[in-house]
Amino acid sequence: MVALADHPLLKKILESKPTLTPKGRILSDFILSSPRKVVFMTTKELARTCEVSEATVVRFVVQLGFGGYSEFQQALRDLVDAEMTLVDRVDLSDMAQPGADRFRQEVFKEIDNLKQLYRSMDIETIRSVVSIIHESDSVFVVGSRLSYSLAYYFGWQLTKIRQGIQILKGSDSTSIDRLAVAPPASLVVLIATSRYPNELIRIAKHVRRMGHDLIVISDSSICPVNGFARHALVSPSKHIPIFGSTASLTCLLNYVALELSVRYGDELKAHQEKLEQSYRENDTLFNLDVFGK
Repeated sequence: MVALADHPLLKKILESKPTLTPKGRILSDFILSSPRKVVFMTTKELARTCEVSEATVVRFVVQLGFGGYSEFQQALRDLVDAEMTLVDRVDLSDMAQPGADRFRQEVFKEIDNLKQLYRSMDIETIRSVVSIIHESDSVFVVGSRLSYSLAYYFGWQLTKIRQGIQILKGSDSTSIDRLAVAPPASLVVLIATSRYPNELIRIAKHVRRMGHDLIVISDSSICPVNGFARHALVSPSKHIPIFGSTASLTCLLNYVALELSVRYGDELKAHQEKLEQSYRENDTLFNLDVFGK
């Protein structure tokens, strides 16, 4: 369990208690003791459980500095997701329901996540990130565990757009070595998903010590590497996944790659023609004309 003093949301609730009404303190005590229950409750359910009105719940979250209950619940969801074990996650799911229902449920969850990305993303921040990637001569894309699949995918996309791209696996200790001898003022794009491997935190600290630029793309505003970054793009998830959820992050990476492509103009065509020539000369990819002969 995350220590109360270590988490911004729980710390905010604790610090606000002296100024709360008696009913507000009832709410705060219940949230502090049972965050895993509250994260799945509506305002009506939370009000009924604590024997207060829905208006009291709304006033409570506004007093904490949130724009509304959904914003508060997202912050609570990020906390719960960061601390849950694999066993906890499996316990959350209804394994007894029919397979078709589980399929629909998973699809609807990803749709919710994509809607959340659409509502929350700041396009100007994305454009700033695209500009930094465009202007950097040397770019390293780093991920670990689940996020390595995203890092590999994004790095692969970037190699189709420009030169100077390297993909690093955070769990490989040589990643530290390669960043230590990287060209001065290199750019590191670090992709992180819960439950946030410590090796990515070490790499983020190392990048800062080496004086390189750091961009973090993560799935939560409380991702521990966000604070080391010049810019952090966050694709928040509305649901707590069992094994991980990557659809909205993949969508975000696709958009960044597309925006970057636009910046290169005629250079992009020349770069991709060179790649296509290499594919043909080395018989790299399936070719229908050749296959039919």
